[in-house]
Amino acid sequence: MNKLLHLKTSLVVTTMLALPFAAHAATVTKAEYNAIGTRISADYKVDKAACAALAGNAKDICQEEASAKEKVARAELQYGFTAKPGDENKLLVARAESAYAVAKQRCNDLAGNVKDVCVAEAKSAETKALANAKMGKQIGEARKDGAETKREADYKLASEKCDALAGDTKAVCIAEAKAKFEKS
Repeated sequence: MNKLLHLKTSLVVTTMLALPFAAHAATVTKAEYNAIGTRISADYKVDKAACAALAGNAKDICQEEASAKEKVARAELQYGFTAKPGDENKLLVARAESAYAVAKQRCNDLAGNVKDVCVAEAKSAETKALANAKMGKQIGEARKDGAETKREADYKLASEKCDALAGDTKAVCIAEAKAKFEKS
């Protein structure tokens, strides 16, 4: 049971440590991007080397944690550089998959039903995190679609109002509506 508590604590801590970086999206310059990428590679090599002293599943866990840390750090770096919703989604997926991989590896120290429960909890946490990432992506796409629909409706209304006018006034009105609602 103590291992399960440790697993849950690890997942929460990993998530909490990663959150502050997301708040700094689009604040990384190209030079910083390259420097951070180099630091991530160096950190990964150091973390991987530290695993060499271990044996058995402890070594496997250490290696999985090093890989997960690097994967999430690279996804955070990419999102911090571009601030694109797609990269944010990739970051969320990387966090979910990495946490699952580490948690699943930790479960290998257990046996029987306790191991089965541990793996099921890890899979459940991953499934929820991936669903949240997918839902966030869908919400972003829905917002974009909704904004386009609203803009189209507003343009049609403005166009209808312009139809009541005549001559140059109508032409100016239509030109202003097109400019306002980004129509060509």
